[in-house]
Amino acid sequence: MQAFQDRMYELIVRTSTTLPADGLQALARARGGESAGTRNAIANAAIAINVDMAFKGTAPVCQDTGMPTFVVHHPLGFDTIQAAEQIKLALRRATAAGIMRPNSVDSVTGANEGNEGTLYPVVKFEAWREDSLHVSLVLKGGGSENMSAQYSLPAVLDGLGKAGRDLEGVRKCVLHALYKAQGKGCSPGFLGVGIGGDRAGSYELSKKQLLRSLDDTNPDPVLAKLEDLVVEQGNTLGVGTLGFGGETTVLSCKVAKRNRLPASFFVSVAYNCWAFRRQGLTMALESFENQGWDYLREDAPTSLLKPGEEGGIGGDGSAVKRLTIPLSEDDVRGLKVGDVVLLTGMIHTGRDTFHHHHTTHDCPVDVEGGVIYHCGPVMLKQDGKWKVMAAGPTTSIREEPYQADINKKLGLRAVIGKGGMGAKTLQGLADHGAVYLNAVGGAAQYCAQCVVDVPGVHYLEEFGVPEAMWHFDVVDFPAFVTMDSHGNSLHADVDKTSFEKLQALADQAF
Repeated sequence: MQAFQDRMYELIVRTSTTLPADGLQALARARGGESAGTRNAIANAAIAINVDMAFKGTAPVCQDTGMPTFVVHHPLGFDTIQAAEQIKLALRRATAAGIMRPNSVDSVTGANEGNEGTLYPVVKFEAWREDSLHVSLVLKGGGSENMSAQYSLPAVLDGLGKAGRDLEGVRKCVLHALYKAQGKGCSPGFLGVGIGGDRAGSYELSKKQLLRSLDDTNPDPVLAKLEDLVVEQGNTLGVGTLGFGGETTVLSCKVAKRNRLPASFFVSVAYNCWAFRRQGLTMALESFENQGWDYLREDAPTSLLKPGEEGGIGGDGSAVKRLTIPLSEDDVRGLKVGDVVLLTGMIHTGRDTFHHHHTTHDCPVDVEGGVIYHCGPVMLKQDGKWKVMAAGPTTSIREEPYQADINKKLGLRAVIGKGGMGAKTLQGLADHGAVYLNAVGGAAQYCAQCVVDVPGVHYLEEFGVPEAMWHFDVVDFPAFVTMDSHGNSLHADVDKTSFEKLQALADQAF
């Protein structure tokens, strides 16, 4: 089945590096609704550059290549055991090529198994009576997976009150999940919703809705109405791109239902980030010849770029603040929420394991006045030298229990991540004199091209590639000040205003 493995490798590469045409169309429409010169407009321009770079360079759109989820439709008699093995081998090839990140860790020990760790995908086989094969793949990163949600009705929801066992209750659940995601899931998002079933079946149903074409019409007119209503009302929340505030918070909503037990009423919401990495292909049964890709559109844009955007943040002459690392306290005290900065110097990656480890251990390098980047990059070693294949930010809120203490202990002056952090970190920034910088979530290629050298790495053997402490020499690395040293937080402000708008939707009955 080498030919089948080759097709699976092609599917993985295409899904990781190229957004589907219907997803590009949705992002293009969203760009048209944002005001020029705003944080959203700047972030959207960076997203457009990133998508273009990933496509042209055949490189991952986002460094978090997620938990690969395959759905294989096959005739009776197809060897599913062999097919599953070939999918794992194709994933191993893609990881070795820098297309996938070695994401899988032991749930108890936390040990990362390297390229072998990609051998644990979700593969679902479904028999059909066609004489061909069809395979779909979703690469859904951890940030958006963490923002997915499941509700058991009836329930009482913050801001929305009682959610009963009806479509009005379902509407409230979906809007509540969308509000809670904020920028942590790299908004604007695509939603899949499953109504009914058992707990496992409900969430599986919601995730399958992400495979639907964005321009289809639900055959159930009541569910079609619900889909449209969620998009309409969700876009009044004002969460906007990356949670910066703005006009577009949700790009699509697809809903399906399944029968349930009388005692249970589950509503599951699968949240997917703007980097909507899903694809599918049809193959001939015996030769495995590719008979066509899914989601093709003749009128779809091939690029999201607008004239003059190729230069990136600051390239159009817009106001930015250029800073050189190490930073002084005066440097960061001079920054305020809303500033756009370009950093030059050494930054160091540090995620969950790094922060937990350094509560009781000393740092192996001097980072006084330095910058920690919440990032788990995709790295490839070529001719004895490390190359950054993708290096966008991960969701920062996971480090909330540690960040203020780590900043003070290590003498850090800046933290880069996405989605913002909480009250403890905000107070720590003010007390110590540090700043939180929001990089462009999902823009792994745009961020990676700012890395000019990788002089070293710590904890690679102990923690694995995503959790290791990588040392990046960067030039003009772009980020937005969203939490400053004066007690201001854009994330808290957007959360407050979007919650007020959520409350206004409580009584707008379905």
